[in-house]
Amino acid sequence: MHCNPVRLLRFSAGPAGLKYRLIRNPGLYFYKHRGRCAPQQNSAGPAGSIGIADLCVAPSRRTLRSTPSSARLDLDDPDAPGLARKAQKSNSGFCSKFVVGCLAVIVGARGASAEGGDLKAPAPNSPEEPMAQQVSLEKAAEFLDATALGWTRQRKCGSCHTNYVYLFARPALKGIASPAATEVRGFFEDRVTHWETAKPRWDTEVVATAVALAVNDAATTGKLHPLSRKALDLMWPLQKEDGSWDWLKCGWPPMEHDDYFGVVYAAIGVGAAPDGYAATESAKAGIAKLREHLRAHPAPSLHHKAMLLWASSKLDGLLTPEEAQKTVEQLRALQKPDGGWSLASLGDWKRHDGNANDAAQADAYATSFLAVVLRAAGAPADDPALRKARDWLRGHQRASGRWFTRSPSADNYHFLTHAATAYAVMALAEESGAAPAGSAERR
Repeated sequence: MHCNPVRLLRFSAGPAGLKYRLIRNPGLYFYKHRGRCAPQQNSAGPAGSIGIADLCVAPSRRTLRSTPSSARLDLDDPDAPGLARKAQKSNSGFCSKFVVGCLAVIVGARGASAEGGDLKAPAPNSPEEPMAQQVSLEKAAEFLDATALGWTRQRKCGSCHTNYVYLFARPALKGIASPAATEVRGFFEDRVTHWETAKPRWDTEVVATAVALAVNDAATTGKLHPLSRKALDLMWPLQKEDGSWDWLKCGWPPMEHDDYFGVVYAAIGVGAAPDGYAATESAKAGIAKLREHLRAHPAPSLHHKAMLLWASSKLDGLLTPEEAQKTVEQLRALQKPDGGWSLASLGDWKRHDGNANDAAQADAYATSFLAVVLRAAGAPADDPALRKARDWLRGHQRASGRWFTRSPSADNYHFLTHAATAYAVMALAEESGAAPAGSAERR
């Protein structure tokens, strides 16, 4: 892991939002405003910029110091997010969600370690981890359980790359007992239960929680749980007039990067929701606006076109058959001779250091994600492209059970590895008797 030599940040508040200053780079600030994390260069500061996810906070100097007050925040304190909000509130009423939002990666930098109960916490994600001698869904299950449970217990929040996608994937591992699935799902059910008093941290939490619970319902009981329905119903009052939601935009593609992802993610969840939820009166108007938004706004990347293809397999009115086939052809054309796909070929996201991502090499996230999408879109299990993709995945599992994927943003935590592992088990589990990955009755 390559870490920036930054140890301390300063924060203050103003009309633009909560402002963090890198103490060793006093000309560079970060503002969090309306769900966005963006570097802002002071005219007196040095050239260049750095993304928040690039920061590495050493254990010996894990503090935030607020200005103008003298309050100090110890990031090793388990109550750090709450303390940060309290310290910020003393300065201003703006952006009280900042630390638990875009700085969650810093506050939780220690990983899941001791709070994983009886589950052994995996080592940090690293490209140096050796490959497994043979593929093991049992090892993958151990990794997913420990990572999702550790994230949930320690951070007490949801993440698209870790415990939300865990709820998508874990049911595919039929016959492999899970010591974590009930607790992880229970955490989100508890959040929904208490949203009236413990307000959602942001609109994204409502949408992402509703989607994950609904998809999990479809893959487990086949019945829409009352709390899943409640969460879905609570999405619609938060929907904007243009059919989108105010999604987190922290510069962490492909998930926490743009509003389009939130819209197509919601479409997947609504389409997957059991018991005909998409046809209910509470959902009809919102789904109509969602469809209009997706028709009026082209996908900003091929990754998101693939998400739309997945959503269209569950919810009518998103793509014509011709549009769906064109997307399938685009995706198939990008498969590499070894059977893998590259995330960098699905979007032109720049790394936080300004460099481009390397599209020459296949990676586990793109390969597993597209295997799931193409299967959901109707490709047969014995499709040659899918067979090659599964072969690629079998040859690239790491010894811990994970499928490592380099972050398209920064070389620090590589949390996209968690999502890659989730999609990989969805792609591979079918061979061991599970239902087709990502499949669901169309609504």
